Amino acid sequence: MTTPAPPPSLSDELRDAAFAALGTEHAAIWVYGLVSAFLPPSTAAGVAAASLAHRERRDAVVALLARSGETPPTAAAAYRPPSPVTDAASAAALAVVAEDDVAAAWRAVAERTEPDTGAEWRRLALDAVTAAATTSITWRGLAGETPPVPAFPGDGAAS
Repeated sequence: MTTPAPPPSLSDELRDAAFAALGTEHAAIWVYGLVSAFLPPSTAAGVAAASLAHRERRDAVVALLARSGETPPTAAAAYRPPSPVTDAASAAALAVVAEDDVAAAWRAVAERTEPDTGAEWRRLALDAVTAAATTSITWRGLAGETPPVPAFPGDGAAS
């Protein structure tokens, strides 16, 4: 059995974007833990699925970074929401922020991939932007936000 060759080292720009995307994944995982206490029981499956998706993506990023010889940053102990979470609407709004941050960070990763060496990163980034846009539809509805999907998912600064 042959071991696959390690991917080429990352450019500084791609490494920084990947670190930022990993940071948004860490934050999203934390956010879903918080909002689960405020969202109605009918959303439990959606919260669990979103949290799992972010954990799986986090693990994939950590593995890709390690294969490239990079030491991935760890999660913070806690994160500061942009506004207090006090009910289902504010919890859903925070989930929207998390998904929008994820989409913006992964869009930045996609923009920094090279055609000949960045296929794994680009695939992961495009899947992440798509998943964030799709997942945020439910939370936007619960938060009372319109439109349910931004015109250009990932078109914004990650916080």
